[in-house]
Amino acid sequence: MTIPESKQDRAARRAAFLAACGRDPASAVFVAGDASPRTYYRVTAADRTVIVMDDPPPGEIPAFVTLGRFLAAQGLSVPAVLAEDRANGFLLLEDFGDASYGRMLTADPAQAGPLYALATDALCHLHDRLDASADPLPEVPPYDQDFLSFEVSLFCDWFLPAVGQPLSAPDRQAFLDLWTPLFRHLEAGPQTLVLRDFHVDNLMVLAGRDGTDACGFLDFQSARRGPLPYDLMSLMEDARRDIDPALRQAMQDRYLAARPTVEADTFRRDWAICAAQRHTKVIGGFVRTWQRDGKPHYLGHLPRVWELLDRALSHPDLMDIRAWFDDHAPTALRQRKLQ
Repeated sequence: MTIPESKQDRAARRAAFLAACGRDPASAVFVAGDASPRTYYRVTAADRTVIVMDDPPPGEIPAFVTLGRFLAAQGLSVPAVLAEDRANGFLLLEDFGDASYGRMLTADPAQAGPLYALATDALCHLHDRLDASADPLPEVPPYDQDFLSFEVSLFCDWFLPAVGQPLSAPDRQAFLDLWTPLFRHLEAGPQTLVLRDFHVDNLMVLAGRDGTDACGFLDFQSARRGPLPYDLMSLMEDARRDIDPALRQAMQDRYLAARPTVEADTFRRDWAICAAQRHTKVIGGFVRTWQRDGKPHYLGHLPRVWELLDRALSHPDLMDIRAWFDDHAPTALRQRKLQ
């Protein structure tokens, strides 16, 4: 069992990495963190700024490096790796700046159309390249029935106990069994490289670059091989941001128009299944992040996620799942205050 480092020990290890890279540790300024233990720091030098990714072992540093090289080879904009210490969980990265999609949309909501169109086009570019390539995908785990089921089990294991409605083992298994035919649909449908966290907080606007090169990709190290619609669905059904349903539909239509070989009805059905699965996972995951990691602010997004889940469950192929939620997580339970 790995014993977590103290903050002081981790800071000392990060400073040693920076010193070995010829950077001043005193110039490191925290810029971002997320629901994982991973954090990011901006380091200033005379010539330019760079970013330190601090991802304590076992972490995902090797996957980030491998997948970053692969995505760059497909013509996507990902941060260049300038130095690495895999054993201790550090990377020195190209700095993509502060123009994240999230910041841009907050500053000017009218940019939503062009920004989401750019991200959709970048995803089309990636999927076209992968379909046309004779080279295999990088070695990533499958987004298969086992993993999809594990993710939806977070709802049973974290949300329901938190609202005082834990399931018995047989009832928990019955819930998972309802998903089995849906996940079989996904496994039988078109597959691609799924980045999994494709949303506005992991996308950057890169000045001075043209076309889809202007869309910078971050946080792709957890990628898997899985259902074709997943990443676009993740972008357009964002747990942390309200998105106009008309814009969501427009981006789905844009993707299908750009890739006419994709069968539209199958894509839309698989989108709904992916959406229901992801939102179920996220509800449980946000509660886990609160209870296990002491990060309660994610709970504020739960009303939006419930609304997205309810919308996904309106698809005719999801009626059995919808009935289960109506019975086991009615409106009063969904609205129960958790803090």
